[in-house]
Amino acid sequence: MHTVDEDGPLSTDQQIWRWKVLIATYFGYAGFYLVRKVFTLCKTTLVEDYGMGYDSVANIWTAYLVAYMIGQFLNSFIGRKKGPRFLLLGGLGISIGINIVFGFANSYETFLGFMFFNGLVQAAGWPGSVGGIAEWLRKKERGTIMGFWSTNYLVGNILVKSVGGYLLLHFSEKMGGHYGVRYAFLGCTLLAFAIWWLLFFWQRDKPQDVGLEPIVDHHGPSESSVEASVAEHVSFAEYLRLIFNPIVPLMGCSYFCIKFLRYALDSWLPTFLDLQGMDVGRASYYSSIFDWMGLAGSIVAGIALDRIFRGRWDRLCWVMGVGMIVGYLAVVEYGGHPVALAVCFGMVGFMLYGPDTLLCGAASVIVAGERNAVAVAGLVNGIGSIGPVVQEQVIGRLLEGREPEIAIRNANLLGLSMSVLFVLIMTVICLWVSNLLKKREREAQ
Repeated sequence: MHTVDEDGPLSTDQQIWRWKVLIATYFGYAGFYLVRKVFTLCKTTLVEDYGMGYDSVANIWTAYLVAYMIGQFLNSFIGRKKGPRFLLLGGLGISIGINIVFGFANSYETFLGFMFFNGLVQAAGWPGSVGGIAEWLRKKERGTIMGFWSTNYLVGNILVKSVGGYLLLHFSEKMGGHYGVRYAFLGCTLLAFAIWWLLFFWQRDKPQDVGLEPIVDHHGPSESSVEASVAEHVSFAEYLRLIFNPIVPLMGCSYFCIKFLRYALDSWLPTFLDLQGMDVGRASYYSSIFDWMGLAGSIVAGIALDRIFRGRWDRLCWVMGVGMIVGYLAVVEYGGHPVALAVCFGMVGFMLYGPDTLLCGAASVIVAGERNAVAVAGLVNGIGSIGPVVQEQVIGRLLEGREPEIAIRNANLLGLSMSVLFVLIMTVICLWVSNLLKKREREAQ
């Protein structure tokens, strides 16, 4: 059996193609955002100029979130069966077509129906991206490279807010709200279409697809916690065995906590700051501390995974989870002033984004091997995606009809509780992985 020397130098062609794949998938996932989040920029315009109510706009986005959750499970199987490239090109391509429809739509029913389908195909983006780079990264460098690479969704957010926001404002002022919405959707869709071609030409699932020697060794000593097939294509029965291995749903439950917290703060932190006395502009500005500290946290976590924790993603997530608890204790204790609250949430963001990128990134590759990364990433993200749906309803109810100070304190205590739950789940995962590795060492002796 041919083995791969993961310590040897890469050939020039391997290096060139690896850069192509990393660049294509980086901007590819950013491209998914271009045909995902334009709707969130247009909510007020849809209410004012399209005659929709806020409840209708909320229903449309809820349909997307529910479909995105369902789509993660569907795409995890499709990706494992057909390959990451199939997910990336198919998912982004169909989403581009749906967003063209949005550009010309003017009814609640059209937006609602097509937004559901958009959620299903958008769910192909992340597992396809993780699976698309898995066989181009060696174990010793995976954490560091993926730490930087995982900032792609931040770039996607910046792109859609910059391009979509400009088009929405410019054409709304010149021609009316209907045209602002239309050009925002179509402009971002055109840019996403250019990115689709970048994926088409520069992304390949593995080096062998372009006639190169493999970079990773599927048959060497395993670091995986899950016993799973390394075949290129698997049956549904083999996929089910992967789903029901205890470590995968446990990862999903821990990711539920992370996505609950991340989406809660992304959605509500500006409101918290506003309720405590900041004007809307300053609240938006100070809330970005959470995002920028999160960006730093994701990069540091990737480097630490390789340099300090030697691939033990579970221990690194546990440590950063404890850091989240400390951050939330600071929020509860010192969050009476809006600036102090923003700074404390910066600490939370640093600790939260590390596990966020690890669980659905490097850990999804490590836990069941490169071939199964697309499936694990989809399954973990699918369970985790229940969190954004739940948090919007729960926090909305906590804020409804209460004094701002009491409502915000209750929301922060909820965040602290979710951080504690995350650490408890990670404790179980750490013990599980440690016992498994010790068992393998005994068997190898």
